[in-house]
Amino acid sequence: MRAAFFREAGQPLVIDQMDDPTPAAGDVVIAVQRAGICGSDLHITEYGAIPSGTVLGHEFAGEIVALGANVGGDWKVGDRVTALPIHPCHDCDACDNHLPALCRTNLFTGTTPLKQGAYADYVSARGNMLQRLPAGVSFDDGAMVEPLAVAYHAVEMAGAIKGNSVLVIGAGPIGAAVAVFARLAGARDVVVSERSEVRRQRALDVGASAVIDPVAENVGERFRAIAGRAPQVVFECVGIPGLIQNALELAGVRGRVVVAGVCFGEDKIQPLTAFANEISVAFSQCYVERDFERVIGHIARNDINIRPMHTETIGFAQLPDTFEALRTAVGQCKVLIDPSRA
Repeated sequence: MRAAFFREAGQPLVIDQMDDPTPAAGDVVIAVQRAGICGSDLHITEYGAIPSGTVLGHEFAGEIVALGANVGGDWKVGDRVTALPIHPCHDCDACDNHLPALCRTNLFTGTTPLKQGAYADYVSARGNMLQRLPAGVSFDDGAMVEPLAVAYHAVEMAGAIKGNSVLVIGAGPIGAAVAVFARLAGARDVVVSERSEVRRQRALDVGASAVIDPVAENVGERFRAIAGRAPQVVFECVGIPGLIQNALELAGVRGRVVVAGVCFGEDKIQPLTAFANEISVAFSQCYVERDFERVIGHIARNDINIRPMHTETIGFAQLPDTFEALRTAVGQCKVLIDPSRA
């Protein structure tokens, strides 16, 4: 099969051939119909944080083409699915608490040659991590379930936000999706701070009540003018040094800060900023099966508008160049790969 391999930092992905996967016990093989390019893939290749020879890609949807032994449930060849891209041990504190993504020995699909990802014609997944795509949920939608579940989980981590005034820092794929689910959860105000004019408009398109240009405006003052108060909940969805401290400074009295942006470098905060307002801080790392189920349900019922987030679909041959271009293409949101295209 075709696959796009990471070789080394600073070099584009390389499309080459590899053996088709065969399903291990408990696994299935999925023919990839769509795969999403994730910002974390851009980051880990920039830093060389994965081994050479890794096939990236943890956002995917497709059809089951083979089942290994002991796959539970009523799965069969031809079923339309997505899957949590994780391979936990099921025998640790995290797994015992139904938090498989926090398993310390978890292998994350597309970050190691041991579990190659979906920038390929086929990808393997755990049978007990499969999620069925019902009628009305397309392969495009299915490939976006994973990043949407990241955002859904972040909103869940904030606790009850009905009637609250919410600030979202950043309107990339995760920030835009956080705005979607914060509105769905009943937040009174969902205000998005974003430098890019294109992304600010996209945030409004998916349901944000207002946007702020942090370059041209004082975010705290502008938020108070919009909502009549300081933010009760702040979601940091960018992941660069300094923004956690910025979120602490913006949050109101006994506000909550949820960190969903992954910062790969060292960062600093001033704890007294949080002490002064008794701010609670939570880090939202991933998701659980229920998050996938609920996201799929919301898509199937048309509860949410995710169409503006899907900005482009490319063919497999375009992947290396598009991947590199996304490092600086701030106007893009979610780019999907269709392996059937040349």
